Parts: sequence; C-alpha cells; structure tokens
Amino acid sequence: MKSFSSLAVLTVVLASPLPSAAEQVRPNVLWICADDLAPYAIGSYGCRRAQTPNMDRLARQGVRFDRAFCNSPVCTASRQSFLTGMYPRTLGVTALKTPLPESAVTLAEVLAEAGYETAAFGKMHFNSDLKHGFQTRLDLKDHKRRFASRPVPALPKDVAVLPAWRPFKDPASVWLNSACLPMGARESDMPGTYFAEEASRFLLGEHRRPFFLMVSFYEPHSPFHFPLEYRGRHKPEEFSVPPLGKDDHQQVPAIFKDLKDHEKQGIAAAYHTSVEFLDANVGRVLAALRQANLEGNTLVVLTGDHGYLLGHHGRFEKHCCFEQAVRSPLIIAFHQRFPSGQSTEALVEFIDIAPTILSVCGVAQPRSMQGRDLTPLLMGKAASLRDQVFVEYAENEEAMVRTPQWKLIYTTGARQREDGYATDLPLMGRKVRLYDLQADPEELHNLADLTEYSARVEELTRLLADHLVRTARRPELIPKTNDVHRLLSHCLKPDDVTGP
Repeated sequence: MKSFSSLAVLTVVLASPLPSAAEQVRPNVLWICADDLAPYAIGSYGCRRAQTPNMDRLARQGVRFDRAFCNSPVCTASRQSFLTGMYPRTLGVTALKTPLPESAVTLAEVLAEAGYETAAFGKMHFNSDLKHGFQTRLDLKDHKRRFASRPVPALPKDVAVLPAWRPFKDPASVWLNSACLPMGARESDMPGTYFAEEASRFLLGEHRRPFFLMVSFYEPHSPFHFPLEYRGRHKPEEFSVPPLGKDDHQQVPAIFKDLKDHEKQGIAAAYHTSVEFLDANVGRVLAALRQANLEGNTLVVLTGDHGYLLGHHGRFEKHCCFEQAVRSPLIIAFHQRFPSGQSTEALVEFIDIAPTILSVCGVAQPRSMQGRDLTPLLMGKAASLRDQVFVEYAENEEAMVRTPQWKLIYTTGARQREDGYATDLPLMGRKVRLYDLQADPEELHNLADLTEYSARVEELTRLLADHLVRTARRPELIPKTNDVHRLLSHCLKPDDVTGP
C-alpha cells in the first residue's frame, strides 16, 4: 500500500480557497533527462566547444540553476532519489543494481493519482519490470523490436564504427571511445532518435488530461554514442587534458592509469560529439511541444542524472564527490509562472525537483519526500533555500557536504570497492579533504591537514555526520555515541533495501 491516497490529495485541495476556472487547469510536465551530462558541456553553462542550441534556447526561456547537485553520483541511486524526492540512503537504493522498491512512492504515482496521464520513454534504471506509476513505458527493447523487421542499412565500407561495449574487459581507451568512433547506425535509426520521435508522437496526440512525460536519453554515457552523420565533428586536439592535484595520483583508478594524453583528448571529443547528438533530440522533443501548442501550459525540466569527470583528477567516470561528478545541469521553464533568462547560484539538491513539480501542479506532496519546493527561487522571491548540500556514494563509503564556499569530502578508506574503479594501492584508511571552492574551484589543494583549517574540518564533519544520522533508513541501528568518526563509519556503509 502506498503512503498517499486520493482522499489525502482532496483534503489538501479543499483546505484552500476554491480556485478560479483558469486556475483549475493543471499544467503538463515534460522532464527531459540525460545520462552523465555535465554542465561544462552545455553552451548556456559556458561551453564554447559543443554546439547545444536547443538546450541553450530552453535556458533562455527559463531559469538555469548553476549549483544543482545530484544526491549520489551513480545512475540508479540518483534517478530513484530524484523520482521519489528521497535521499538514496533513506530510500535504501545506493547501489547500481538495486531495484527501486515497489513500496516507494514516486512522482509518477502521485501525479497519476491526481489524474495525470503518465509516460516514460528511455532509461529509468528501475532494475525491474515495475512501471512505478508510468502508465506507458518504452525503452531499448522497444527500439529493438521496432527495427527488428527492417533491413539493416548498408554502412560505408571505409568508415570504422564502435565495437561492442565491453567496459573493464577491453582497455579503457576502447570502451571510452578514445578513437571517437560513431555507432554503426544512421541518425534515423539511433535509439535516442527513436525516443525523441515517440515522445513527439505522444505530445502531438490527443490529451484529455494533463500529462507527465519523462524522456530519458542514454547519451552522453560512455561509449558516447553518436550516429554516422556526426563523425568528425570534433578533433581530439581541440581539447586539453585537465591538470592533476597533489593528492590525485594516489586516487586515480587503476583502469585509467595507462591512458595517454592523446587518448584522453579523443575521449573528450567523443563525449562532446555525443552531447551534440543529445541536443538534437532534445530539440525534436521541444519542437513537438511547440507544434502541439502546449508550451504555454507545460512545465519543462531539463537535467542530467549526475555529472561526469572527463579527465578531471585523472578520471573518466562519476562515482566520487568531486565537483564535476556531482554537479549537474538543471533548467526549469514555465512561461505562465516563471521569468525567462534567469540564473541562480543557490544550492539545490535533486531531491528538490519532485516537490517543486508537485507544487507547480497544485498536488499535495507525500510525507516521504525530503526535498524542498524551489518555486521561491524560480519566482525570484528568495536568494537561497539551503545552506549546504549533501552527496553520498556508498560503494566507496564516501560522502560530502558543500556550502557556497567550502566542500568537505569524507571517505572511510575501509572498503574494497567493487565498482571497477579501485586504485592499485592498499586501502589507505580514513581520508578527509577540504577545499576552498572560491580560491580553488578545481579542487586541487586539500586544506584538511593544515592546522588553521582544523575548526572548519571539525564543523563540516559534524554537519555531515548529523545529516547521515538524521536521514538513516534504520536509525535504530546507529551507535549511541558522540564519536563523529564512529558515526560516519557506521552510516557510510551500504544499507540497501535489497541486495544488488
């Protein structure tokens, strides 16, 4: 049994003054999500290499969040977190293979209960066959079924294409596409194009009820897919290799240590090319929204599921708490309610998105949601809503707390990680890192061991421990102690509802 009901929603509605006829028209919701999309690859966030006119246009039409953070830098945990508005640790989904529990209350279920038509096209990472409130679901198997009966188009004989993706089996230079190779398909046959076209068909159809449509693209996740028509858009030499900090050498996963600089540049070229293909499909969806004359009454949300390290700190992944891994784009546009072309540096967590959507739609927020309504920021009535944000990666027993100026990353150093990104060094034990993000935005200089910052380290470590205790799924198991390190050692261990 879910923890919400029609009666609960009705009670909230009737407790307020009756709306006018115009106010009774609830907005549609279109949420576009990309996999591993980092802000630095989008024009409106300052990128000067990739061409992203469609995402840039959406940013001009809405509000761009410059400090929006996922709550876990791994696909499953992040996605199930923002879809339920719950911290991954509270939800009990922190590992890549953990399925979303059937008992979890999702945004789609709440909106469906309120009378919305719900649909999701593309990657959701439920890790089960459950639909979790989406009445219509399409994914890769549907794309495969669609094209199964069609003859395979002949490819140009002189064009090399991506081999089968075999991460951790092939060298990193191969599965990270350092050769910047296209997928062996034309644009019209790509899965991303299929999802965009199905979403367009949905938008252009007849709607008797308001809808919640989620379009979730697999791009630009490695091996950074793009079609044949996009080959050669970027050359490796366009990109520079980010510098390493003093501590980075002992933290670089072993699988990346053999990458040469020219291979790292090629990976960057493939990533940015994939972002451009993603942008084209975002454009297809937004064009259908305009063609259907639905822009005026549709709340549009654009996010990544987390960020991506593209050579930063010597890594090509997420799975850690560096800024490029945890900061992700968030753009929200709604012509009827919010100003256009605005940006904010307010700290935001992705668990805030679902409560915000429900607020805009006039639907009651279930008690399970832990996020905050962002509409005061969207309407320019507040400069900030949070003093800090929290991110956790349980597989490495690692978490962070970030304020506008400071970031503390705490790792127990007691876990042999099994995600493929281990170093070739022995476990080093507890590691605390402190960065002054105003003076050191690239997080290259760890200040935690300097005496003059000991009070800052103590303050932020306590803040992090208090957060982990407060959001624990099973608080009765937490040790009764004031020892902050003992608390963190306990709380940072994975504790999922079901095993992977």
